[in-house]
Amino acid sequence: QVQLVESGGGLVQAGGSLRLSCAASGRTFSSYTMGWFRQGPTKEREFVGGRNRSGGNTYYADSVKGRFTISRDNAKNTVYLQMNNLKPEDTAVYYCAVRNGMIVLTTPKDYDLWGQGTQVTVSS
Repeated sequence: QVQLVESGGGLVQAGGSLRLSCAASGRTFSSYTMGWFRQGPTKEREFVGGRNRSGGNTYYADSVKGRFTISRDNAKNTVYLQMNNLKPEDTAVYYCAVRNGMIVLTTPKDYDLWGQGTQVTVSS
């Protein structure tokens, strides 16, 4: 069973950047399709982006497209979420998650395992 640990959150000013990490232990990320989600204050958990098992396809929510980038380091068994040009509305707890299926889905209930989350706060 894989365990996921996120890190890299923090406080940043609008326009700034952060890179979140999601480290997996137990199994490699190439065994799973993965997704990044976030949950802001008083909001439901929402899809941010995801990469399929093979790593050949990456998808992003419209709200982050062009600003956020997902990458994977197989040697470190870690997936990253590079977040640029951050906005106050990006403030949320960010989660990585994995699913056993082949394709990226955007609904949280379709993911089997979650990390504990990392807080990102963007000040205006």
